[in-house]
Amino acid sequence: MSYNLTRRAAAEFIGTALLLATVVGSGIMAERLAGGNVAIALLGNTLPTGAILFVLITMLGPISGAHFNPAVSLVFALKRDLSGGAMVIYICCQVIGGILGVWLAHAMFEIDILQASLKARTGPAQWLSEGVATFGLLLTILLTLRARADAVATAVGLYITAAYWFTASTSFANPAVTVARSLSDSFAGIRPLDAPAFIAAQIAGALCAWIIAAWIFRPTTKND
Repeated sequence: MSYNLTRRAAAEFIGTALLLATVVGSGIMAERLAGGNVAIALLGNTLPTGAILFVLITMLGPISGAHFNPAVSLVFALKRDLSGGAMVIYICCQVIGGILGVWLAHAMFEIDILQASLKARTGPAQWLSEGVATFGLLLTILLTLRARADAVATAVGLYITAAYWFTASTSFANPAVTVARSLSDSFAGIRPLDAPAFIAAQIAGALCAWIIAAWIFRPTTKND
């Protein structure tokens, strides 16, 4: 069944809003319950994020492709699987949905809805981590779609669960997520000042994954 752009955009909006409500809400809950143990708090933030990604991709993937991420939409536009106009609409819905998801999490936990994060996340190691995290995410999506399309939800959920722990930045890997998390002074936050460098690294990582995937899938010639 095919869906018109309005329904697909709505799926991107709802999915990104629920994703950010989960990321920020679980971060607030984890920090409250962890008793100062940052490792436990991170685990409490990681598991719900991986779980909700599996759920969201499973239920919304057939409608919009379940991008929830401007870097993903950019790469699919470059692959000509998404028109330029649809890409812009997707990205707008992702960013707005992400912000509203953060505000929803704040409301659920009875904290100030309008905030700006004070949590510093900057420096070469953090930027490299975001490039690696986004590269791995896009490569996971692109290669799993070819190998076994019905496993994308599982693969993405597991990848992000792992990347929370193997990257120094805890794997934002998503420009819309980065913008939204800059508006939450909570466990999951990032200072607005630090967000542009994260986004630049994410876009760079996504483009590298697109290039590598295109090379892998390029038809073999006699000269290869």
